[in-house]
Amino acid sequence: MTMTPARAGQEALQRIPEFAAIPSVDELNRDFAEIAESAGTALRRIGTSRLGEPLWALTVGDGPAQAVVFGGVHPNEPIGALTATHLARTLVDDADLRERLGYTWHVVPCIDPDGARLNEGWFAGPYTRGHYARHFYRPAPDEQVEWTFPFSYKRAYFDRMIPETVALMRLIDDTKPAFMCSLHNGEHGGIYYYVSRETPGLYEHLQAIPDSLGLPLDTGEPEVPYVPRLADAIFRTSGSEAEYDFAEAAGLDPAERDAGTASWAYAEKYDTLTLVTEVPYWSHPDANDVSLADEMYADVLKMRAEGLDELATVLQDTLRAAEPDLSVASPFLRASRAFIPAFVRGAQQEHYRAGQPEAARPATKAERFGCLDLVHMFRLRYGGMLLRALDGELAIGNGTPVIREQHAALSSIYDAWVSEAEAETSSEPIPLGKLAAVQYAAILATSVYATTSSPS
Repeated sequence: MTMTPARAGQEALQRIPEFAAIPSVDELNRDFAEIAESAGTALRRIGTSRLGEPLWALTVGDGPAQAVVFGGVHPNEPIGALTATHLARTLVDDADLRERLGYTWHVVPCIDPDGARLNEGWFAGPYTRGHYARHFYRPAPDEQVEWTFPFSYKRAYFDRMIPETVALMRLIDDTKPAFMCSLHNGEHGGIYYYVSRETPGLYEHLQAIPDSLGLPLDTGEPEVPYVPRLADAIFRTSGSEAEYDFAEAAGLDPAERDAGTASWAYAEKYDTLTLVTEVPYWSHPDANDVSLADEMYADVLKMRAEGLDELATVLQDTLRAAEPDLSVASPFLRASRAFIPAFVRGAQQEHYRAGQPEAARPATKAERFGCLDLVHMFRLRYGGMLLRALDGELAIGNGTPVIREQHAALSSIYDAWVSEAEAETSSEPIPLGKLAAVQYAAILATSVYATTSSPS
């Protein structure tokens, strides 16, 4: 039977997996070793992490086209580990599916195990926003796999690739994939996707996947304002060049961003069709509500800017006061030093957007939700990470009066932020198996599209 994107997605949704928890890195490695053994093959080592951990890929199938799928690209986004496990097991067990897809698959369960280990405190639940955020870790931009591919544009230049990025670059160069998928998570709202080129005829199939599982699309505020929208909840990947130009137009210094570009941009030289899947941990009905809110869009952007301004002030003041007494350049501290100044820039960017003529219109409820929830998300993420930096100082006995005072003050503010974010009673945690099913179905549908449709 001929495989089409629609059929691939439909077949995938007949195999919704069940997962009770997110696996640790050790558990994930054991799962993939077992899958490889059952396939009569071996895991291939593609590199080594910064802390010396092997990076593994499982190769399945012998089709003429090559596909690369990798999880854990941002270590606070581990649903890709579940998806990679489900994809690998299914491909090993179903020879007919492998043949109809026509690929040799290269599946990387976790490309940043060092970072993933620093998130394991929330992997087993409870899956509340507060528990997640208090155990949250996201590396500084120049330590993230997906933000450290080489980049040169105008005054910006980046070539400090980390070992994990180099491993992924080698895998891309070795395979020259027709299809690639980078597995990501949002946090709160609905599901959305990025594709690396226009893919007419695919959008409706990607949109149908969450709908068939009773999950909302995210039709509100995009992650960044300069990303091209192709259809509801589907965007074209936008390069670091676009980010640079937008910052320049907003009156910011675009060369301040200390990072490179993404995997999809690196793979463009091979005409690779890249899919990025973004699935949230918690759903909210407003994420897909395109009816009009009571506020103007410009006012919603201003509220977002004011929230980011307030967040920047709190975290800057805390870090500035504690900095002279800090003794360990922990990952949490390095990330805090990198991200906190970005909130000032983010607020300036939102004030700039609010002043543009196109902002003088009513906001949709989805846009309002996305704008305001980002403030909750950043408070919990980065307030929690700065607290972890201070926790580390206390844990090694560096409990100076200033560190103890700043830890107590930020803890009090942070508890209030958590209570405010968790007061939203319309939010619901999404079953892990459904999230993996969305990504798995999108992978199959898009991989078929990549080999049956010519690039536009």
